[in-house]
Amino acid sequence: MTDQIKLDVPWDRKPEPSEILGDIDLSGQRAVVTGGYSGIGLETVRALTERGMDVIAPARSLDKAEAALAGIDRVTVAAMDLADLSSVKSFAAAVTGEGKPLDLVINNAGIMACPETRLGDGWESQFATNHIGHFVLIAELLPAILKASTPRVVALSSSANRISGIRWDDPHFTKEPYNKWQAYGQSKTANALFARELNKREDGLLAFSVHPGGILTDLQRHLSVEEQVAMGWMDENGELSERAKPLFKTPAQGCSTTLWAATSPMLEGHGGVFCEDCNIGALNDDPDNRFFGVRSWASSNEDAEKLWSYTEELLS
Repeated sequence: MTDQIKLDVPWDRKPEPSEILGDIDLSGQRAVVTGGYSGIGLETVRALTERGMDVIAPARSLDKAEAALAGIDRVTVAAMDLADLSSVKSFAAAVTGEGKPLDLVINNAGIMACPETRLGDGWESQFATNHIGHFVLIAELLPAILKASTPRVVALSSSANRISGIRWDDPHFTKEPYNKWQAYGQSKTANALFARELNKREDGLLAFSVHPGGILTDLQRHLSVEEQVAMGWMDENGELSERAKPLFKTPAQGCSTTLWAATSPMLEGHGGVFCEDCNIGALNDDPDNRFFGVRSWASSNEDAEKLWSYTEELLS
């Protein structure tokens, strides 16, 4: 039996942030949004602050973040690098040290299909950045999160969860040659499993994972135009291909599912689920359907608990 069952929602698959947020007022609430200074993260911060929320945007490059966020009220930039766990802990200590509730954390930052790199104790970089860095961030922020009356955590996953489950026998590619897409898919499955297990472990907290949709952003910076043409995303001029146009979203539309998971009362009682297109994503184990739904391996309670224990062991 699955909890990945679509709801009856009043919009198509590409609603704008204003349609999702409606007349909601977020005044007096606080959020942390990683990667909140580019792509869909920037649009997420813009939408939340326009509704009165105070947002902290941790960034590896303070100058870049401050330039991108200039002119947006109620946002604070702070130093943090998900690839450096000491900086993650320092950032979280500063936030929790303020003694204020933290209503929302959005694990938006990530890397995709990058060259093989090792972090920490030999960890594969996509797993380490996308999963382990955010795992430590939430663990360190939890005292502030649990002070909020109705806190939520949103972890950005991807349709790439369909590429790979957790490679339990070789998660860091120490036995087999590195494959950048397998590594990315594994990290996005990890994001979905993390949200599922966090939701189960913490009473009073709702956690969700989100596939924002296909969007052209800096996330593709490690991919050549030729590779994106071969995948059907772009044409030879570097523009969206005719095949991709119906599927891809604008960055603003791409943040709508995040905003829905972060605020919608429709999701009360549905904590832990994988969301896409401003709805709960359907369970889909068809290997030929690459773009929609969540695999069983990314929505497994057993694997979610196993991943949590495995991550704690890595960090011990």
